[in-house]
Amino acid sequence: MTIKDRGSNLRSRLSLIGAALLLQLSALSLDLSAQDIGLEIGSQGPFAALETIDGKPANLSEWVGRKPVLMEFWATWCSNCAQLEPTIKAMHAKYGARVAFLGIGVSVNQSPARIKAYAEKHELPWVQLYDRKGEASGAYDAPATSYVVVLDAAGKVVYTGLGGKQDLESAIRKALDAR
Repeated sequence: MTIKDRGSNLRSRLSLIGAALLLQLSALSLDLSAQDIGLEIGSQGPFAALETIDGKPANLSEWVGRKPVLMEFWATWCSNCAQLEPTIKAMHAKYGARVAFLGIGVSVNQSPARIKAYAEKHELPWVQLYDRKGEASGAYDAPATSYVVVLDAAGKVVYTGLGGKQDLESAIRKALDAR
């Protein structure tokens, strides 16, 4: 093996190691505090066209501005979403009568059928929607899956967060207390 071949081989190995590290870092739960990402606090939650997991048209206008809303941009393959799932279930059990909970399935390696099957298997009792064209993800400036936005009854953003560990109870209380 020549010196040139060894150098090329070393660069290839370093590239693979770098890619592996990047994948591991992206899989970790990001420790971003709320409001470090996404929409600005106090901004109006936008409307966006989506579809139900049964393929019917839907729009966030059906929920935003009527009562507080918690929405999570998620995917069946997202480990942070799976980690956050018990927290959302607990919050839904406690606040589901007063807050609209929306699961917004991103379209990356997803389908409405896959989301529906996952939601049924994992007994997710809140509304599941599918963002086929990425309109909601774009409108809400979703940086990744496990991105949560909480809106008050007027449709104003009171919380954004990312990762498998989020203080959703405080966010919901803030939304309920907003006048």
